[in-house]
This record gives sequence, structure tokens and C-alpha cells, in this order.
Amino acid sequence: MEAGFEVAAGGLGENITTAGLDLERMPLGTLIELGPTAIVELTGLRTPCVLIDRFQAGLKRQVLSSAETGPPFKCGVLGVVRAGGAVAANDRARVRLPSSSFRALPAL
Repeated sequence: MEAGFEVAAGGLGENITTAGLDLERMPLGTLIELGPTAIVELTGLRTPCVLIDRFQAGLKRQVLSSAETGPPFKCGVLGVVRAGGAVAANDRARVRLPSSSFRALPAL
């Protein structure tokens, strides 16, 4: 909202919205445990494409990071469900880092 865009949860395709986790900096293979049994494995950065401007004109420019270090985008990560289960609002997310970080997210 600070840049004038209103994007509601789920508006750009995310299925889970988190707070307080620096997901873009976590290595590939990190497991996020949600609710009592669900587990999502981080598999990569989400890359914005031209379709994002169809959602709201000028939005793609907003999700590109101007920072010299860190992820090039400010639009989340991709993950694969490794274990299903019920997930509810305000569930705690528990992070399990992989035993090896050689699969770190690439800096583009």
C-alpha cells in the first residue's frame, strides 16, 4: 500500500502469506512446517513476469528490488507441498534449514 498498490492476500497467486520470515534469503530445500502436519519445501524465487502489470499497471516495477545485495525481487518464493494438512490463519510456521546450504537461492 505504501507505493499506492493494493494487493490482497492471494491476489498474486500465493497460497500462504507469512510474516516475520525472510523466505527469500533461506536456502533451497528449507522446510516450513505449518499447522500440526503440513510441510512446504522452498524450491526457488518467484520471478515476476509481464502478466503482473495486467493485474495492476506499474506493479512489476514495484516488485523489482533496488538493493545491491539480496534477492532481485520482492514477490516471494515457490514451494512444493511435502506433507499435507490443515493450515489456519495465525498458525505458527516452524523453519527447518537443510543440512547443507550448497543449494542456496541464486543471486541474480
